[in-house]
Amino acid sequence: MMIKIEYLFPEVANLFGETFNVKYLKNSLQEAEIIETSLTDEPRFIKEDIDMIYLGSMSEKSQEIVIEKLKKYKKELQDFINKDNVVLFTGNAFEILGQYIEDENNNKIQGLKIINTYAKIDRKHRYNTLFLGEFDCDEKIKILGFKTTFSFSYPDEYENYLFKAVRGCGINKQSSLEGIRINNCFATYLIGPLLVLNPLFTKYIMTLLGEENPELQFEEETMECYHKKLEIFEKKETNYIQ
Repeated sequence: MMIKIEYLFPEVANLFGETFNVKYLKNSLQEAEIIETSLTDEPRFIKEDIDMIYLGSMSEKSQEIVIEKLKKYKKELQDFINKDNVVLFTGNAFEILGQYIEDENNNKIQGLKIINTYAKIDRKHRYNTLFLGEFDCDEKIKILGFKTTFSFSYPDEYENYLFKAVRGCGINKQSSLEGIRINNCFATYLIGPLLVLNPLFTKYIMTLLGEENPELQFEEETMECYHKKLEIFEKKETNYIQ
């Protein structure tokens, strides 16, 4: 069975090696097609049977452009999520789903209003940190990641969070809750090739896409790297704030 993954707006949503999330997923699935939808195209999930939507990190200016593009397809995106299709938003793409994004001058960009959070930007202070968290699926698995951001999201108490921080912060410095999960829609501030860093999480997503016995590309090597990095992340002396 051919699995179709729609990568939204790769010309702007490609910071921090995000492109390799979909490349690694494609190479690990038995049969998969990556559909790259540009800002000038109509999203394919509107009219076609798509199995997964992916959107990665982008600049703050691009956030505004992407929100304006997706506003007209809000209902279709909500329907896609409600049907338990897989969605993955990483980095500040997470904020697009919220109520609004507010800058230092109190200017607000209205979001898609799919989740009950809002974001605040402070371009004078970039926050860089490692992240170690837990994800509950059939079993509790450890999640590794990185954050580099000018913004945080609020409120810090909400249901349906994605990961729980063990070290590092959640969606803001006061929260231990990271990202959000609605059905099979996953949105997180974690950046970089999240799926390459977290093979167990990737295999879980593959099962949601219909793979009964998921097998990763270079699985042995990827798992070895994961466990070695996990050792470093769990050490008390590891400096999380970079």
